[in-house]
Amino acid sequence: MNSASERKIEVSADDVVLSFMRSSGAGGQNVNKVETAVYLSFDIGASSLPDALKQRLLATRDRRISKGGVLGIRAQRFRSQEKNREDAFLRLQALVDGAAVEPAVRRPTKPKRSAGVKRLEKKGRQSRKKMLRGRVDPD
Repeated sequence: MNSASERKIEVSADDVVLSFMRSSGAGGQNVNKVETAVYLSFDIGASSLPDALKQRLLATRDRRISKGGVLGIRAQRFRSQEKNREDAFLRLQALVDGAAVEPAVRRPTKPKRSAGVKRLEKKGRQSRKKMLRGRVDPD
């Protein structure tokens, strides 16, 4: 049952630029010596993704996407460079998969005639109730 919305769009490794740096935080001497953190740059406009998907990705209000349309993901959760690289790719793929789902088209609806009649009847009852609360004139 692979419909068009369920089809997974793979991000090409050629569209991604990886750079490595030292991680921050705990890790002892490993942190000071080894470049395990991964910074993944993904230029949305220059990628091989379909144009509609590019537009939806650029329209998402994600702080990791720069004004120039470049998505930057920093992965430093793990102590090994390979696991961090895999984590960055998984996070990129999750973002692309989220944007690949086309939003449902909203069809405006009209209230039924009976609902309008009910509303007007209730409005009349409320009006009469409020009128009866007014001052009584002695004749």
